[in-house]
Amino acid sequence: MPHTPRPPRPSFGIMTAPMQVHYHDVLRVWREADAIPEIEHAWLFDHLMPIGGDPDGPAYEGWTLLAALAARTERLRLGVMVTSNRFRPPAMLAKIATTVDVVSGGRLDLGIGVGSRPHPPAARREYAAHGLPFQDPAHAVESLAEACTVIRRLWTEEKPFDFHGTHHQLTGAFGNPKPVQRPHPPILIGGRSSATLRVVAEHADLWNIPGGDIDDAVSRSALLDRYCAQIGRDPASVTRSIHLAVDYDRPEATRDAIAEATDAGFRHIVLGLPAPFPPGVARWAADELIGGAAR
Repeated sequence: MPHTPRPPRPSFGIMTAPMQVHYHDVLRVWREADAIPEIEHAWLFDHLMPIGGDPDGPAYEGWTLLAALAARTERLRLGVMVTSNRFRPPAMLAKIATTVDVVSGGRLDLGIGVGSRPHPPAARREYAAHGLPFQDPAHAVESLAEACTVIRRLWTEEKPFDFHGTHHQLTGAFGNPKPVQRPHPPILIGGRSSATLRVVAEHADLWNIPGGDIDDAVSRSALLDRYCAQIGRDPASVTRSIHLAVDYDRPEATRDAIAEATDAGFRHIVLGLPAPFPPGVARWAADELIGGAAR
């Protein structure tokens, strides 16, 4: 009987949205998770104002906080899920990300996406509040594709270069130092639109979908397969990632969602931990969710 290779074991991580919490709350959870081997990665989000709860509550800038957490952890892979490409010019983001990769000793995954959609309104208001333009979706997707090209070139090319895109123009661009990871940190692109999935097929090492209906996630994954095939890329070379919201009072619901996602081929599972974070929440997630899903 021919041997059927076993699919790779899923990796599990946590997401701690840095809103309606304080720095030491997030630091506590990440340091606890750093000592728990079952938790392999940890993530922040990239919003400048809260998108839930008190609209005037605290929200921390994701990359600054990520750098601080990178310096206080030793093992976890880490990233921002996902960076809004509308917030920072790509060459600046490449420099920021390189710095975090160096600080972390080579543990960064670059999460990036087009940025917030117009809805919910709570996610849209942060642009006007910070003097940032909110481009139309077509512009934003084209800009994301160019950004991925610019970032990869800055991470890998050994001589200065010019870049003349539709949305980004660089003269004498050069990245020094280079990231610790070679040829470069993995690129995770988040989103579910068909236009974004075309960018994923071209540029991403991992693709993340923000949870929701598992049937929709499966259909989007199949669409990504087709886009990869169209450009001659092996669809299996893009790791499928999914964010699953955690309900502390109903761990069985999360375990069921994990089982559905892994059965559907998602091998990179991100467990969204809602604030406030209970004491010992990382250990609880490892025992009740990750260990429970394996039983």
